[in-house]
This record gives sequence, structure tokens and C-alpha cells, in this order.
Amino acid sequence: VLNTINIRLDAKTITYILDHSDAKVLVVDRQLHGEVKKALSNLDKKTVLKVASVLEKFNHPDQIVELTDTARSALDASKALNVPVGAIVKTLIFIIDDNAENYPVVALVSGDKLCNTRAIPKLLNIEGKVRRPDADIVKDVTGYSIGGVSPIGLPDGISIIMDTSLKRFDKIWSAAGHTHCVFPATFEELKDMTGALESDLISQEKEE
Repeated sequence: VLNTINIRLDAKTITYILDHSDAKVLVVDRQLHGEVKKALSNLDKKTVLKVASVLEKFNHPDQIVELTDTARSALDASKALNVPVGAIVKTLIFIIDDNAENYPVVALVSGDKLCNTRAIPKLLNIEGKVRRPDADIVKDVTGYSIGGVSPIGLPDGISIIMDTSLKRFDKIWSAAGHTHCVFPATFEELKDMTGALESDLISQEKEE
């Protein structure tokens, strides 16, 4: 479904078509393409503004960075930022199913590691089977879409576990609510903002 939307810039009304499937913009007046892009910055997205408000609340010294290239995966983000893939924080969502209730869990894992899902119930002292939810459930649980799930600005009640292998890096990078937006922090800064439990058991080496 395509929607036609008007934006007024410099006394001119520009019509563009927004395709909700991939957020591509077709600008009628190409001379003002740059101004339209600026007006439609991902930094103005609701989910990104939520992350920005948390950073402001904690007086975080760094700002959200909008990337030209996608940061949907850890490898994408590392290439876009020109940093080691291990310095990228993977925000992974899991559900622990027991007989009575489902418990959402977030694991913050270094980009060059795998999540050790077997450790999650033990670390949280919750019995049950760990599973990965689908995209709709991720959105319902976190308020973010897959590829842009931020470790901050999450609803209360979600347990967060943080991989201590992230301490290898002076600065680590996390998603900021959109696939093209990230923010930097130190390990301790991110731990403070998330209230995460840190553990060296939550990650494991990738198989060669």
C-alpha cells in the first residue's frame, strides 16, 4: 500500500510516495531531494527519539549516529562504522517457556560471539525452554523491529544479560531503534543504562 504525503519546504509543497515495505522515497521535485531527505531523517523516528531520551536521561556523552549503510547485522554495522565486529552489541531476544508463563529475555552479546542459550535459564534461575520469537513478537515485546532493537528504552520487566567479552573494547556500538541508527558507549555505561546482569557464560566462540 502506497501513501502520498506532502511536505512543505521553502514555500514549496513537495509530494512524495512512501513505500511502507522498505521506506523508499520517490521525490517529485528532484532539486530538493537533499532537503527532503534531511526532513525525513531516521533520527526523527519515534523509536530513535525514545533511545535519544534515555541517553539524555543518563547524561550520556555521545550522540546517536545515523548511518548511510544499514546496521541491521553486526557485520553490516562493523563495516559501516569501520570497527571490529566484536565491538558491535547484538541485542538478541529470547523467550523462556515454562508451564505457567513466558519470560522475555534480552542477551547483549559481542558481534563476534554466539549466544550460549543454555546458560540463560541458569543465570536467571528460571526453568523452561529457551526459544527465539518471530518478528511480530519481538516488536510486541520490545517496541522495536528486528534489526533496530536497542538495548535501552525497553519495557520494564525484561531481564537483560550482558556479555563480559564486550569489555575487550573501549567503545561498543548498539542499535538505536532503527536499522540505520546506532550509538556508542563504554561497557560500564551500557550496563548502567540497561541494568543488565553481566556474565562470561552468555557467549561462546563461533565454530570455524
